[in-house]
Amino acid sequence: MILTVTLNAALDVTYGVDSLRPRTSHRVGAVHRRAGGKGVNVARVLAGRGRAVTVTGLVGGPTGALVREDLRAVPGLRDALVPVSGESRRTVTVVSGDDGDATVFNERGPQVSPSEWRAFAGRFAELVREASVVALCGSLPPGLPSDAYAQLVARAAETGVPTVLDTSGAPLLDALGARPDVVKPNAAELASATGCEDAGAGAERLRGLGARSVVVSSGPGGLLAVTPEGRRRAVPPERLAGNPTGAGDACVAALAAGLADGAHWGDVLSDAVALSAAAVACPMAGDVDAATYERFRTTVTVEDLHAPQPH
Repeated sequence: MILTVTLNAALDVTYGVDSLRPRTSHRVGAVHRRAGGKGVNVARVLAGRGRAVTVTGLVGGPTGALVREDLRAVPGLRDALVPVSGESRRTVTVVSGDDGDATVFNERGPQVSPSEWRAFAGRFAELVREASVVALCGSLPPGLPSDAYAQLVARAAETGVPTVLDTSGAPLLDALGARPDVVKPNAAELASATGCEDAGAGAERLRGLGARSVVVSSGPGGLLAVTPEGRRRAVPPERLAGNPTGAGDACVAALAAGLADGAHWGDVLSDAVALSAAAVACPMAGDVDAATYERFRTTVTVEDLHAPQPH
C-alpha cells in the first residue's frame, strides 16, 4: 500500500475559458469540481493504475465533506483523512483554451490547532506501519509547524518506510535533515530554496542538506535526477498543449510506485515523464490519458550524465 499525505486538502475547481485576459469579464465554459490537493491527486493517479493507495491528511467543514464525498467515488482509494474544525480550502484553476495555459488561485487553508496536529501525527503513526512508501505533498495549512514534514519523514524512517517529498520553501528545507528518500521540487522551487539557478547545483545542495535523491521537474524540459547512482536527465519526445497543473503530481505518483517496486532509476524516470505528459493531456489534475501515456512510455529519452558524488 502506498500512503499519500495531503495536509492541506482542497476542493479543486477548474474553469475553462476561451482566452484569459486581465481586467475583463469571462464567460466560463466547462466547470469541473473534485477533491484535490497534491497528495490526493497523486493517490488518484496511483489508484487509476491499479495500485493500493490510502489518502490521509486534514479536512474540515462543508468543503471537507465535499472532498470526502468525491473520494468515495474513486475505485481502489481508501479514505483515512483526519477531521479538523476549520474549513478546508478551495483552489480555482482557470485554463485558457487559446494557449492551454493555466492560472491557479490557492486559498491558504484552515487554521490547525496543536491538538489537531497531535491527533493527526498519532493517526499517521498507525497508517505508516501498513505502507510500502509514503508520499508527502503540498503546502502546510496555517497553524502547523514548518517542520511538520520533517516529523512525518522521521516517523516513517523509524518504521523503515521510504518517503517521497513534494513541497517547497521552509517546509522543504526543514524536512531535509530527516533524510527523505526522494525530494521532487520543480525548477522554480529549487531555485528559491537554494539560490542556485543551475538545477544540478541546486539538487546537489539539497542532497548535501540531507535528501538522498532529488528529482527536479522543468515542465516540457523533462526531469533531472541527482541520486546516489549519479545524474540522469529524462526528456519527453514532444511538447503537449493542455493543463499542466497535475503533471507534477503524476510525476510523484510514478516516483512513489518506482520506489515501492525497487525499480531502476532509468525506468522510474521514463515512467514519470510519460505519466506527467499523460496528465497534461487531461483537463483535471489527478487524471492521465492512457493513449498519451502509452505513446510516451517508449519514446522518452533518458541520458546518463555522470557518476555519483558521495554525500
